[in-house]
Amino acid sequence: MKGHCILSHGFESGPDAAKVTALADVAARLGWSHERPDYTDLDGQREHGPHGDVQGRVARLLGLANAAAARGPLVLAGSSLGAYISGHVSLQVPVAGLFFMAPPLGASVQPPMPASRVPVSIVHGWRDELCPAQAVVDWAAARNARLLLVDDAHRLSDHVQASAEAFAALLAELT
Repeated sequence: MKGHCILSHGFESGPDAAKVTALADVAARLGWSHERPDYTDLDGQREHGPHGDVQGRVARLLGLANAAAARGPLVLAGSSLGAYISGHVSLQVPVAGLFFMAPPLGASVQPPMPASRVPVSIVHGWRDELCPAQAVVDWAAARNARLLLVDDAHRLSDHVQASAEAFAALLAELT
C-alpha cells in the first residue's frame, strides 16, 4: 500500500454516501488503503449544537488518524463537516495531503477551519447555498491550494465523478 486515506462524510450523511464511496474506489484503484468512519451517531446529538457533536467527530477521527499515521503516509478527505474535522485533525497528526469537498468556510461552524500546510485539493460548488464560494476561493488562495469550482450546490451531487478525479490527481501527486 502507498498509504492510507480516511474519508469523512458530511453532516447527516453516512459512510456509504456517493462522494466518499467514489473516493474509496479511487483510493483502492491507486493502491491506497482506506476507511470511512461512521459519524451518524454523533450528528444526531443536537444537545451539543446545531451540527451535533463536532468535538466527538474530531476525537473519533483523531484516534483513527493517529493509528494510521504510525503505519505510513496519511491523507484525510472529507465532505462539508467531514472536511472541517479533517482540517482540525491535520494540525495534530502528520498528514501527506488533504482533500476537501464543499468545506464549510464562511459558514456557521466555529471555530473557523484550520488546516496543516500540506498539499490541499478542494472541490466546491459555485452555487453552494451553505458555504459561499468566495470564502473558499480566499481560503484556498492563502494556502496555494488546488481548487476546482463547479456549477453545483453544496451536495455536489452533479460532480461526484469530478470529485473522484480531483482526488485521484491529489493521490498521484503524493506518490
